[in-house]
Amino acid sequence: MTKFYLIVAMDENRGIGKDGDLAWHLSEDLKYFARVTKKTKDPNKQNAVIMGRKTWESIPDKYRPLKDRLNIVLSRNADYMVVPDIKLARTFEDALEVAEENKVETVFVIGGAYVFEQALNRPECQGVYLTEILKGFDCDAHLAPIDKKSFERVEESEIHEEKGIKFRFVVYRTK
Repeated sequence: MTKFYLIVAMDENRGIGKDGDLAWHLSEDLKYFARVTKKTKDPNKQNAVIMGRKTWESIPDKYRPLKDRLNIVLSRNADYMVVPDIKLARTFEDALEVAEENKVETVFVIGGAYVFEQALNRPECQGVYLTEILKGFDCDAHLAPIDKKSFERVEESEIHEEKGIKFRFVVYRTK
Protein backbone atom coordinates (compact mmCIF):
# COMPACT_ATOMS: atom_id res chain seq x y z
CA MET A 1 0.00 0.00 0.00
CA THR A 2 1.10 3.55 -0.65
CA LYS A 3 3.08 5.20 2.13
CA PHE A 4 2.35 8.78 3.18
CA TYR A 5 3.16 11.63 5.56
CA LEU A 6 0.95 14.06 7.45
CA ILE A 7 1.67 17.78 7.29
CA VAL A 8 -0.14 19.98 9.79
CA ALA A 9 0.18 23.08 11.97
CA MET A 10 -0.99 22.72 15.57
CA ASP A 11 -1.18 25.08 18.54
CA GLU A 12 -0.08 24.22 22.06
CA ASN A 13 -3.56 22.78 22.81
CA ARG A 14 -3.47 20.48 19.75
CA GLY A 15 -5.79 22.92 17.92
CA ILE A 16 -5.59 22.92 14.13
CA GLY A 17 -8.50 25.08 13.03
CA LYS A 18 -11.56 27.16 13.76
CA ASP A 19 -14.82 27.34 11.79
CA GLY A 20 -13.34 25.43 8.86
CA ASP A 21 -10.25 27.62 8.54
CA LEU A 22 -6.86 28.06 10.13
CA ALA A 23 -6.92 29.91 13.45
CA TRP A 24 -3.72 31.77 12.42
CA HIS A 25 -2.16 32.90 9.15
CA LEU A 26 1.62 32.70 9.09
CA SER A 27 3.18 33.25 5.68
CA GLU A 28 6.36 31.43 6.69
CA ASP A 29 4.33 28.35 7.62
CA LEU A 30 2.39 28.48 4.33
CA LYS A 31 5.69 28.71 2.41
CA TYR A 32 7.06 25.75 4.38
CA PHE A 33 3.91 23.75 3.55
CA ALA A 34 4.26 24.54 -0.16
CA ARG A 35 7.99 23.75 -0.20
CA VAL A 36 7.61 20.39 1.58
CA THR A 37 4.57 19.22 -0.39
CA LYS A 38 5.98 20.25 -3.81
CA LYS A 39 9.57 19.03 -3.48
CA THR A 40 10.42 15.88 -5.44
CA LYS A 41 13.67 14.05 -6.08
CA ASP A 42 12.55 13.18 -9.61
CA PRO A 43 11.76 16.35 -11.61
CA ASN A 44 9.40 14.33 -13.80
CA LYS A 45 7.15 13.39 -10.89
CA GLN A 46 4.82 15.27 -8.61
CA ASN A 47 3.53 14.70 -5.09
CA ALA A 48 -0.08 14.20 -4.03
CA VAL A 49 -2.05 15.94 -1.31
CA ILE A 50 -5.03 14.14 0.22
CA MET A 51 -7.63 16.28 1.96
CA GLY A 52 -11.20 16.10 3.15
CA ARG A 53 -13.93 18.04 1.37
CA LYS A 54 -14.09 20.73 4.06
CA THR A 55 -10.34 21.31 3.83
CA TRP A 56 -10.66 21.58 0.05
CA GLU A 57 -13.48 24.12 0.42
CA SER A 58 -11.45 26.14 2.96
CA ILE A 59 -8.67 26.79 0.42
CA PRO A 60 -9.25 30.19 -1.23
CA ASP A 61 -10.45 29.82 -4.84
CA LYS A 62 -7.35 31.52 -6.23
CA TYR A 63 -5.15 28.78 -4.70
CA ARG A 64 -7.32 25.81 -5.75
CA PRO A 65 -6.20 23.37 -6.85
CA LEU A 66 -2.88 23.48 -5.00
CA LYS A 67 -0.40 23.95 -7.84
CA ASP A 68 2.23 21.38 -8.84
CA ARG A 69 0.60 18.62 -6.78
CA LEU A 70 -2.06 16.02 -7.48
CA ASN A 71 -5.06 17.12 -5.38
CA ILE A 72 -7.17 14.24 -4.05
CA VAL A 73 -10.38 15.24 -2.28
CA LEU A 74 -12.24 12.86 0.02
CA SER A 75 -16.03 12.98 0.00
CA ARG A 76 -18.61 10.32 0.71
CA ASN A 77 -21.07 12.32 -1.43
CA ALA A 78 -21.14 10.61 -4.82
CA ASP A 79 -22.57 13.78 -6.38
CA TYR A 80 -19.86 16.07 -5.03
CA MET A 81 -18.29 17.89 -7.94
CA VAL A 82 -14.77 19.18 -8.02
CA VAL A 83 -12.93 21.05 -10.73
CA PRO A 84 -11.09 19.31 -13.56
CA ASP A 85 -7.69 17.84 -12.70
CA ILE A 86 -8.85 17.02 -9.17
CA LYS A 87 -9.31 13.44 -8.15
CA LEU A 88 -12.28 12.53 -5.99
CA ALA A 89 -12.06 9.57 -3.61
CA ARG A 90 -14.81 8.09 -1.43
CA THR A 91 -12.51 6.54 1.19
CA PHE A 92 -9.00 7.01 2.49
CA GLU A 93 -8.03 3.67 0.90
CA ASP A 94 -9.41 4.89 -2.45
CA ALA A 95 -7.33 8.08 -2.14
CA LEU A 96 -4.16 6.04 -1.61
CA GLU A 97 -5.02 3.94 -4.66
CA VAL A 98 -5.53 7.10 -6.76
CA ALA A 99 -2.09 8.33 -5.66
CA GLU A 100 -0.53 4.97 -6.56
CA GLU A 101 -2.27 4.84 -9.97
CA ASN A 102 -0.93 8.32 -10.75
CA LYS A 103 2.62 7.28 -9.84
CA VAL A 104 3.24 10.23 -7.54
CA GLU A 105 6.50 10.45 -5.65
CA THR A 106 5.26 11.30 -2.13
CA VAL A 107 1.78 11.50 -0.62
CA PHE A 108 0.90 14.10 2.02
CA VAL A 109 -2.29 14.11 4.09
CA ILE A 110 -3.21 17.76 4.69
CA GLY A 111 -6.44 17.63 6.72
CA GLY A 112 -8.84 18.04 8.28
CA ALA A 113 -9.05 16.61 11.76
CA TYR A 114 -11.07 13.51 10.82
CA VAL A 115 -8.76 12.67 7.91
CA PHE A 116 -5.70 13.15 10.13
CA GLU A 117 -7.24 10.86 12.74
CA GLN A 118 -7.85 8.17 10.11
CA ALA A 119 -4.31 8.51 8.76
CA LEU A 120 -2.22 8.91 11.90
CA ASN A 121 -2.36 5.35 13.16
CA ARG A 122 -2.21 3.53 9.82
CA PRO A 123 0.88 1.41 9.16
CA GLU A 124 1.49 3.28 5.88
CA CYS A 125 2.04 6.55 7.79
CA GLN A 126 5.78 7.26 7.65
CA GLY A 127 5.86 10.48 9.63
CA VAL A 128 4.49 13.90 10.44
CA TYR A 129 5.68 17.33 9.34
CA LEU A 130 4.41 19.46 12.19
CA THR A 131 4.45 23.21 12.67
CA GLU A 132 4.26 23.70 16.43
CA ILE A 133 2.53 26.99 17.18
CA LEU A 134 3.84 27.98 20.61
CA LYS A 135 0.62 29.66 21.67
CA GLY A 136 -2.97 28.63 22.30
CA PHE A 137 -5.82 29.64 20.01
CA ASP A 138 -9.59 29.26 20.15
CA CYS A 139 -9.89 26.15 17.95
CA ASP A 140 -12.78 23.78 17.33
CA ALA A 141 -10.72 21.16 15.45
CA HIS A 142 -7.86 19.28 17.10
CA LEU A 143 -5.16 16.83 16.11
CA ALA A 144 -5.23 13.41 17.73
CA PRO A 145 -2.12 12.74 19.85
CA ILE A 146 1.00 11.57 18.05
CA ASP A 147 1.88 8.20 19.58
CA LYS A 148 5.40 8.52 21.02
CA LYS A 149 5.76 4.73 20.90
CA SER A 150 5.32 4.77 17.12
CA PHE A 151 6.94 8.09 16.18
CA GLU A 152 10.17 9.78 17.16
CA ARG A 153 11.07 13.45 16.81
CA VAL A 154 13.97 13.55 14.32
CA GLU A 155 14.20 17.23 13.33
CA GLU A 156 13.40 20.54 14.94
CA SER A 157 14.02 24.03 13.58
CA GLU A 158 14.93 27.09 15.57
CA ILE A 159 12.00 29.12 16.86
CA HIS A 160 10.56 31.55 14.33
CA GLU A 161 8.31 34.50 15.07
CA GLU A 162 5.74 36.21 12.87
CA LYS A 163 2.95 38.58 13.90
CA GLY A 164 3.99 38.04 17.54
CA ILE A 165 3.42 34.27 17.22
CA LYS A 166 6.32 31.93 17.92
CA PHE A 167 6.51 28.60 16.10
CA ARG A 168 8.92 25.91 14.93
CA PHE A 169 9.01 23.18 12.32
CA VAL A 170 9.31 19.63 13.64
CA VAL A 171 9.55 16.29 11.83
CA TYR A 172 8.48 12.97 13.33
CA ARG A 173 9.31 9.65 11.68
CA THR A 174 8.05 6.19 12.44
CA LYS A 175 10.34 4.16 14.67
